[in-house]
Amino acid sequence: MHLDTSAIVLSLLPHGEHGAVVRFLTPANGLVAGYVRGGRSSRFRPVLQPGNVVALSLRARVDTQLAAATVELTRARAALATTGPALLALEWLTALTATALAEDDPHPALFQALDAVVEAIAAGAGALALGENVVRYELLLLAELGFGLDLTACAATGATTDLAYVSPRSSQAVSRGAGRPYAGKLLPLPAFLIGGAVDADGVRAGFTLTGHFLERDVITGRGRDMLETRQRLAARVG
Repeated sequence: MHLDTSAIVLSLLPHGEHGAVVRFLTPANGLVAGYVRGGRSSRFRPVLQPGNVVALSLRARVDTQLAAATVELTRARAALATTGPALLALEWLTALTATALAEDDPHPALFQALDAVVEAIAAGAGALALGENVVRYELLLLAELGFGLDLTACAATGATTDLAYVSPRSSQAVSRGAGRPYAGKLLPLPAFLIGGAVDADGVRAGFTLTGHFLERDVITGRGRDMLETRQRLAARVG
């Protein structure tokens, strides 16, 4: 296997005395992993920060072998995440992506979306904008993995207007009238996800919405320790 590509650093796992197994997100090959010799050295420590973009070369004699990776920093963005919400968003999104995706399964839309969110983090986006971007990225990730939400029409009536809830079972939108008797069992549908304005209450509701389906369908039993970071981020959006 020979791969030369741009990649976003997602996670680093110590391996051996000084090396590291690093997971990357690539535009055309999705999640890939490689062994970086000296990956925990002072030379590579600032390079292999989650969120940075690197020129990545992977080499392996057979597909089942962990590839040897060489990296060259092309965009240093992790160090530009200086606020609490920015640090939490960067930690959460890179960890989620590294945990949720299968290796060598292309997700070009996710690569573009993650790249855009990390660029916003590096540019100093505020907590509300970051929260909105995180929710939208989570929705995209759910869709890419086959767990997409249908927010276009009411599951009960087919109506396309006045949508206010989402069924936690079917993942489909529900109109205000049809859902009112069952409001306590439904998830609120934030207006900003269907063309409305963005506000703190809506973004928090967005975290509740995507969080339900992430925990049900994606994170189940693995990586649940990451959820504390997400909870702290959700508390900082307003």
